Amino acid sequence: MVSSGATVSIVIPAYNEENTIRSCLLAAMLQTVPASEIVVVDNRSTDATADVVRAVQAEYPNAPIVYLQQNEEQGLVPTRNFGLDHAKGDVIGRIDADSILEPNWVEEVQKTFREPSVAASTGPVLYYDMPLRRFGLKADDALRQLVLKLSREYHFLFGSNMAIRREAWQAVRLEVCRDEDDELHEDIDLSVHLARHAFRVVYVPSMVSGMSARRLEDSPGDYAYYALRFDRTYARHGIRNPGLRAPIVVFLAIYPLIKTVWAIRQRRQAVAERE
Repeated sequence: MVSSGATVSIVIPAYNEENTIRSCLLAAMLQTVPASEIVVVDNRSTDATADVVRAVQAEYPNAPIVYLQQNEEQGLVPTRNFGLDHAKGDVIGRIDADSILEPNWVEEVQKTFREPSVAASTGPVLYYDMPLRRFGLKADDALRQLVLKLSREYHFLFGSNMAIRREAWQAVRLEVCRDEDDELHEDIDLSVHLARHAFRVVYVPSMVSGMSARRLEDSPGDYAYYALRFDRTYARHGIRNPGLRAPIVVFLAIYPLIKTVWAIRQRRQAVAERE
C-alpha cells in the first residue's frame, strides 16, 4: 500500500538491548507505509546491541536504518533528545528498544498528522509477552481513555508509543527537563512543556505498539517508585491538579492483578522450557 503524507522518522533509544533490538527493527521496517528512517541511538551499551544493529543493516541493506551513538551522557533523556535532534522526518516517532510496532503504525501516524493542528500523538500498547494479548490491548486502550477523562482531557504522551511534529519538538527542546537524578517521567515532562505552548496532543486508538511487560519483574517498591514519578514530575513543574493523579491510582490499583498474571505466565514458561 502506498500513502502520501508527512515523512516519518522512528527514533529508538537503546541501552544494552541485544535481546530485543532485532525484533524492534524488523517490526519498524515491515510497515504498510515505510518510515523515512529508523534511528537507533546507542547509549554506551556494553553488550552486543551495536553488533545486532549492524547485522540487521547488512541483512537489509536497503532498509533506512541509521545507527548513532550518544556517549557524552548516560541516561534516557539525553539519548532521546539526541535522537530527536538528529531525526530528519517531518514527524518524529519515538519508541523503546523492546517495542514491536503494529504493521500499520507509520500509516496511522501519517493519517493523524494530516490534521495541521496536531502537534503530537500517542496510542495504546499491546503487551506481547502476556496472555490474552488482544484482550489486553482493549483493556489498555480503555484504561488510557479513562485516564484522559479523569484528567479532564489533559493529553499525556506515552514514551513507548508517541510521535511529535518536528516544529513542536524544536519549540520545547531547550525547555524539557534533563532529569539527571532519574526521578521523573520523561514523557510526562515533555507533555507538560507541549501543553504550556498550547500544542495539541491527541490520543489515537489505532496507533498501536507492542511492548514487553518486563517491568513487572520489578519489586513492588520499585514499581511504586515508577508510578509515583507522575507526582514528582508535576511537583517539579508546580502543578497541583488532583485530576492528573489518575494514572497513579490506575497503575497501583491494577498492579496486583497484572503481577499475578505475569507470575503465572513466567511459571508456565519455565515449565515448558524444562520439558
